[in-house]
Amino acid sequence: MKILVTGGSGFLGAEICRRLAARGHQVRSLQRGRRAQPPSGTEAVLGDIRDTAAVAAAVRGCDAVVHTAALADVWGPRRDFASVNIAGTAAVLDACRRHGVPRLVNCSSASVVFAGKDLEGVDESAPCPRRFLAPYPWSKARAEHMVLAADSSRLATVSLRPHLIWGDGDPHLVPGLRGAIRRGRLLLPGTGTNRVDTVHVGDAAEAHVLAVEKLAAGSPLAGAGYFITQGRPCTLAATVHGLLAHHGITVEIRGIPATAARTAGTLLELTAKAARSRHRPLLTRFLAAELTRSHWFDISAARRDLGYTPADHSWETREPSTEQAATAASPHGRAVPPAH
Repeated sequence: MKILVTGGSGFLGAEICRRLAARGHQVRSLQRGRRAQPPSGTEAVLGDIRDTAAVAAAVRGCDAVVHTAALADVWGPRRDFASVNIAGTAAVLDACRRHGVPRLVNCSSASVVFAGKDLEGVDESAPCPRRFLAPYPWSKARAEHMVLAADSSRLATVSLRPHLIWGDGDPHLVPGLRGAIRRGRLLLPGTGTNRVDTVHVGDAAEAHVLAVEKLAAGSPLAGAGYFITQGRPCTLAATVHGLLAHHGITVEIRGIPATAARTAGTLLELTAKAARSRHRPLLTRFLAAELTRSHWFDISAARRDLGYTPADHSWETREPSTEQAATAASPHGRAVPPAH
């Protein structure tokens, strides 16, 4: 097939492009600039996901679209998330209909069902909350609803929900953890015993490849959403230690009472909004809730319908060198942004 990947030069998008090309597909990447190059053999098309004409031109002639372009952050004006994640998705849907593209795979987020409470082994029947703690999950939920509602005999759609994507080249999760380290210590809200699951970028990409190859009108995938994780939840403390150890960093984790952290997140967020600040607060309601609650998911539907089998990505436990430990001990601390 000839497949367009929006955001094809990004962390997840580039890995999807690589895997699609390796399977013999013709791959086109829609991206905003030339600085981040897509994988070799991928046709790069410059354009913004908010530019309907650019999106339509990129979609023209394709047999399928994998939509990964998005604004992902725990802070920012709602209008920014709406323009990229909602209006951008609407532009992709319109272009697919206009040019007769028969299949669309949407990259959503597991956070679309997170309302600040524990999520322990929930499946796709879990509802989206009526009120969201941040614009990002709100916008992704709206976009996913649009995509699944558009499923028809002429355009088959599916939405995948990866959670906390990590791996080499990760621009969100590990850099956020590094930035929050002070003098070799990392302060985390809660006790760190809440259980979370993650997904390696390779597995997240493989799920999208499986989806675009298996999706067809009337198939089990059509009009459905799927959680995508490793399927091996563990404590937040173990997850953080493992992610940092994978990059050769050891750190001492110290807890902050969960109630105090959630209160602080609310106050810091309200203060930043009152000041109309575009700078992310040290802590927000969404971030405090995510760091103190359990969030792991039942992926049996993805295993059954996609044939998704996550690899065994074990955490590396090697000790860091003296130089690496010194690099980890940054004097500048900030909140850890999630990567969904």
